[in-house]
Amino acid sequence: MADPTGFLKHEREEPKKKSTQDRLATWGEVYAEVEPAERNEKVRKQASRCMDCGIPFCHSGGSGCPLGNLIPEWNDLVRRGDWAAASDRLHATNNFPEFTGKLCPAPCESGCVLSISPLSGGPVSIKRVEQTIADQSWEAGYVQPQISAVSSGQRVAVVGSGPAGLAAAQQLTRAGHEVTVYERDDRLGGLLRYGIPEFKMEKKVLDRRLAQLRKEGTKFVTGCEVGVDLTVEELRAGYDAVVLAVGALRGRDDTTTPGRELSGIHLAMEHLVPANKYVEGDGPSPVDAAGKHVVIIGGGDTGADSYGTATRQGAFSVTQLDQYPTPPSTRDDERSPWPTWPYILRTYPAHEEAGERKFAVAVKRFTGDENGNVRAVEVQQVRVQKDPETGRREVIPVNDEVEELPADLVLLAIGFEGVEHMPLLDGLGLSLTKRGTLSCGADWQTSSPGVFVCGDAHRGASLVVWAIAEGRSVASAVDAYLTGASDLPAPVHPTALPLAVV
Repeated sequence: MADPTGFLKHEREEPKKKSTQDRLATWGEVYAEVEPAERNEKVRKQASRCMDCGIPFCHSGGSGCPLGNLIPEWNDLVRRGDWAAASDRLHATNNFPEFTGKLCPAPCESGCVLSISPLSGGPVSIKRVEQTIADQSWEAGYVQPQISAVSSGQRVAVVGSGPAGLAAAQQLTRAGHEVTVYERDDRLGGLLRYGIPEFKMEKKVLDRRLAQLRKEGTKFVTGCEVGVDLTVEELRAGYDAVVLAVGALRGRDDTTTPGRELSGIHLAMEHLVPANKYVEGDGPSPVDAAGKHVVIIGGGDTGADSYGTATRQGAFSVTQLDQYPTPPSTRDDERSPWPTWPYILRTYPAHEEAGERKFAVAVKRFTGDENGNVRAVEVQQVRVQKDPETGRREVIPVNDEVEELPADLVLLAIGFEGVEHMPLLDGLGLSLTKRGTLSCGADWQTSSPGVFVCGDAHRGASLVVWAIAEGRSVASAVDAYLTGASDLPAPVHPTALPLAVV
């Protein structure tokens, strides 16, 4: 039994970060290194804040973790110092807890009972406990290859090596199938490799897990675009089932604002990918913020990633623009009641380091110099509203005042429109939905027999925890398709959605 008064004895405590000066001097992760014994003792106290609720919303797929992580169980095991058992509980539901521990925004914490009232001192620091279990698992040697004792004789191709594809591949390999993962980039990991900056997750963390997958028997092919380098006919002839985990990487552009054609205006991924390749040792980035005034348009995760990347590249200034007003600092129970994901101001470590954020503003035009390079951004105060007749979102200036911001580099981080158009989809006879995604049936199978889909390609741009959950679920469906039945877990249904107020 957990300590029901633990949250009264111990305050919520976040992990200590490095100084801003140290963070900006390196691409390494922002959190300070702590001796394992000290770290574990601190986290044991944090885990003791869990009350072992009768109805733990934290691991509910609708309001908490879509993976169904057994959070109260491993919290209590950590409280008792049983790290080996905690590792078993955590890995029972999550293939890659070190990814989610570093990258997931933790909807589980929003669903924690201690989130109901600020008088509780805040939710259990579930994400920190999860990350520490993962770290301790690797340090103590708990993580070992799980090699299947039998072979099904069936072959599966997984297209895409992001978190959804890797989760599906690992589950299917452990079930005894022969799995090959195809990745068109030169290195494995998808957005984990080239979309997530090193300061959020060092790539040695990814490489360590990939080594485990290889030892278990999963095969990998890089630099191969399926549908071009490997034809659809060869794919069909060589594999009994195909899993599409190709992501939703088609970035949303701004084609209507005057001046968009100026040099120096890029989609955010055109900045992040070469920056990550630079950290991998591939040479200077062609989109470098060094010595420049940088304006980032968009207030989400991708914008924050570009923000931190630009400061580390040596930007002269960084300004992030958001069309919406400054969110409240605490949950608005009418707008997003517990246990839904709250609409609140989210400050990333990058925002603490340099630069500024501007809310309720939108770009009126980009202005350039005589050589066609962007030199400034004109912005206006705006309000966002829905058209009462069409329901479409409208951005309305509140006055005629215009502010000019210097800008030598503009990064558009305004979301993703869905799956990229690729020959593979045409060859399989698949078309995209109006949302730019690939649809499937209740068994995760697309309209092309034997072809399954998961992750962002199915859901649209989403969280890493949803990608892993869908990868695990599609593995169960593929296993059943190949063998008639499956014991693999399937944490989410293709139609599953997080709880929300509509």
